[in-house]
Amino acid sequence: MQISSRFTLAVHIFACIDTFGKKYKVTSDFLAGSTNVNPVIIRKILGQLKGAGLIEVARGTGGTTVSKPLEEISFLDIYRAVECIENGDLFHFHENPNIDCPVGKNIHYILDDKLLRVQNAMEKELASITLADLKKDTEKYVTLLEPQK
Repeated sequence: MQISSRFTLAVHIFACIDTFGKKYKVTSDFLAGSTNVNPVIIRKILGQLKGAGLIEVARGTGGTTVSKPLEEISFLDIYRAVECIENGDLFHFHENPNIDCPVGKNIHYILDDKLLRVQNAMEKELASITLADLKKDTEKYVTLLEPQK
């Protein structure tokens, strides 16, 4: 199982907003240039982040800003904003296990609690990382890549 690229794109978007927002208008076209992803996809993610109250987007070419202090936005907030998980469940269970099979009729009893533990552990870890943490690493690596004066 793999989480879609929407999550890492959203995190990339936040890094760009923080890094470039004071010098440039951070638009979907600007972000598409950094992510190398179609601006339509970027606009969809921006809409999801805006809907979750994590960013503000000015109409037209006004740009994008973060709506809260970075230490108040966790990776879990971003994950919940952009990942489409049904009923809050990370794992999608196959629809119709064979109830005539001893494993099939009991598979939910066998797996449900274990899958919930895995999801809870992942969400706990995502909640422990904030955009302030991302900012520290971004500044560290972006500084290394800038030309020396």
